[in-house]
Amino acid sequence: MNLYNYVWTQDGITAKDSLVYPFEERGLQFGDGIYEVIRIYQGNYDLLDAHIERLYRSAEAIRLQVPFNKEELITSLQNLAEKNAVHTDAKLYLQITRGSAPREHTFPDVPSNLYAYIEESPRPAAQLQQGVRTILTEDIRWDLCYIKSLNLLPNVLAKQTAKENGAVEAIFHKDGQVTEGSSSNVFIVKDNMLFTHPAAPNILHGCVRDRVLTLAAESALEVHETTFSTQQLLDADEVFITSTTSEIMPVIEVDGNRIRNGRPGMITRQLQLAYEQVSDIQQTAFI
Repeated sequence: MNLYNYVWTQDGITAKDSLVYPFEERGLQFGDGIYEVIRIYQGNYDLLDAHIERLYRSAEAIRLQVPFNKEELITSLQNLAEKNAVHTDAKLYLQITRGSAPREHTFPDVPSNLYAYIEESPRPAAQLQQGVRTILTEDIRWDLCYIKSLNLLPNVLAKQTAKENGAVEAIFHKDGQVTEGSSSNVFIVKDNMLFTHPAAPNILHGCVRDRVLTLAAESALEVHETTFSTQQLLDADEVFITSTTSEIMPVIEVDGNRIRNGRPGMITRQLQLAYEQVSDIQQTAFI
């Protein structure tokens, strides 16, 4: 049961049940909008500034006017957490669309629509401990995945296919090269070196991805932002995925192929512990 009953819109904080949009809403009809998901640990936002910076990059990329400056937006999100009395692990969803107007493909001259809400979201402790299974799937998305847009149907279909095959995530590949997951970035470890796809337009520039790169550099781990193949993925010593809600998630199987011995690797564990420390969250007693 979700305990958080207040949402924030461009008109202020209101009860969730009172949130109503006009019939012709561009986010619904065109997917004409952007979003962010922000982690909350024990009532505190994690990587908030990084998420807000990315939100504005996405807005600029699709020429969408955000109705608040960054400082106002951050203050409003803090107020929303206080209004909901958030003290546990949760997540915030924030969405901005180009507004409500008669349905035409061209941009209307109307205000943007915005809303944000908070949901309970416990850390996936068992999966972080044991690792998860994944599948491979062809990347059929557009070439501007760095924009965190509402157009997620290919991601939805890939994630559903993963679920139907007993997996947690689908890992995209294009022309034999791994890009990212349906809702995550992908890392491999080979010969004590860390590899991940470069922050190019065709992948999401994940906030947790960036934090992992910083943590790796601080631990003197050799990092290569370069493409790698599906075969290199299968031959890796370790594989993990990263996202706001999955943190640093070990991958123990890809398409039925076990990664090494089917257990999370040492470097993955080191990064998980460093991540917990820098995020100021309760440390997991990893086996």
